[in-house]
Amino acid sequence: MAILASGDAARGSRRPIVSNGVSAFLTTYIGGNRYNAAPDGAALPGAEAVYPMAFLVEQPAGSVVQAHFHEANQFQIVVAGSGRLGTHALQPLAVHYSNAYSAYGPITAGQAGLHYLTLRNGYDRGARYLPAARAELRGVRRRFREAVAEAAPIPAPIPARIAVEPLLPAAADGLSAWRYRLPAGAAVTGPDPASGDGQFWVVTRGGLARPDGSALRPLSCAFVGPDEPAFAAQAAADGLELVVVQFPRGRDHLPEAAPAAGG
Repeated sequence: MAILASGDAARGSRRPIVSNGVSAFLTTYIGGNRYNAAPDGAALPGAEAVYPMAFLVEQPAGSVVQAHFHEANQFQIVVAGSGRLGTHALQPLAVHYSNAYSAYGPITAGQAGLHYLTLRNGYDRGARYLPAARAELRGVRRRFREAVAEAAPIPAPIPARIAVEPLLPAAADGLSAWRYRLPAGAAVTGPDPASGDGQFWVVTRGGLARPDGSALRPLSCAFVGPDEPAFAAQAAADGLELVVVQFPRGRDHLPEAAPAAGG
C-alpha cells in the first residue's frame, strides 16, 4: 500500500539543523535521515533498495547552500519563498530532479527564505559538498542528469473540471512530473507506478480525502512504490491540487545497472 504522511503530524518533527555551516529547519515526513537516524545497530538500506525519504527544508533568507551531490536519486519541490538554483530562478512550484552523484547548486535563498520538499526513492547519508567531496566521485558508476521545471504559479480558483499539467516532460525511462487540480469531490487515478521507480504525490492546496472523512492538508504526501497499484486521489470539499513526481526506471549508480534509456 502507499505510504501516507500527514503534514499536520509531521510538524512535530521540525528541528533546527546546521549543514555545511548553514542553519536551517528540517521537518521529517517519511523515512530516516542523518538528522533522524535509525537506532544504533540498525542496518541501513542498500543502494538497490526502494527506500522513500521525504522531508521539508526551510532555508533562511540570504543563505547559500554550496554545490553538492547525493547518493540517491532525488526530487525537490519549492513550496514557499524564492531563490536560485545555479542560474535557475526558484519560486513555488518549481521542480528539480537530479540523479545520484550528479552535482547541482549552489542553492541561494531570497529575501523571504526558501522552503523545499526533498524526495528520494533510496537511502542517502546526506549532502556531499564540493569541492571537498570531489574525490568520492572517482570510480563511481554514474550518469550526470539534472532537470528543472520552472515555477508553475498557483492559479487563483480550483477549476470546475479536472486539470492535468505536465511540469517535466515524460522521458522514455519514466522520469516525469505533473500537477493535478481537482474540484470538490472529483477523483483521479494516476499513472502506472511500474512505468517508473516510485512516485510521490504532494498536496499543495486543498485536501486529499481519506476514507474516514478526514483530509490530508497541504504538504502532506504519499509514496507509491513501483510494485504498487496506481494511486487514486479524491478531492476534499475545498478541492485539491497535487504535484506528482515519478523517478526514472533503473539506477545508473549501481554496478549491475544497465544504461537507462531516454533523457
